[in-house]
Amino acid sequence: MDAEQDSLANPFSMDAECRNCEGLCDARSNVVHGYGDVGGEFLFVAERPHAGADESGVPFTGDAAGERLQRVLGDLGFARSPPDADEPELQNAFLTYLTRCRHPDRRPTDEEIRTCEPYLNAEIRMINPEIIVPIGQRTLDALATDYTTNRPGDVDVANAHATTIRGRGFELVPMVDLERQTDEQTEAFVDHLLENVFSRDYRQTKGRRGR
Repeated sequence: MDAEQDSLANPFSMDAECRNCEGLCDARSNVVHGYGDVGGEFLFVAERPHAGADESGVPFTGDAAGERLQRVLGDLGFARSPPDADEPELQNAFLTYLTRCRHPDRRPTDEEIRTCEPYLNAEIRMINPEIIVPIGQRTLDALATDYTTNRPGDVDVANAHATTIRGRGFELVPMVDLERQTDEQTEAFVDHLLENVFSRDYRQTKGRRGR
């Protein structure tokens, strides 16, 4: 964890009682803001909190999807806690979402994603990661539009899973949805980072402090 950071949970003190989306406020259990190392070079972004995170308030905890990602983080050396941890011990990685609230019966609308966008933009600006991992097609579409020359739908997440896409100031390494991800796909993602990202200097010239 960054030496100047007090807490892994919502380290930028974003509004934990946000009521900007009328259709989500009464359906959610928690507003789930980002969690992790604010100096991390790797940013993992999913579309919305999974059911476990909605209950716990901590991204990627409390269910099978969270355990899968935490297992990946452990294999990559980003987590020093077991895959079922309620409060993962992270270093060099930050976890967040396009939208911070979960409706149990539907995915977020485009308007809800736009409403939540300032939270994500602020985290990206303050963390300034080197590698962004968009989890799922909708997240890939949103981030590819903002940070590459691709338009929504140009890149299929199933085909791009465990590959590197060069962006404007970042690299994207897409991942298929955790709920649909096979063990083989999980292994391929870990192998790609270990063999094709960690093995080279992936840092952009952005004036980042050394780690």
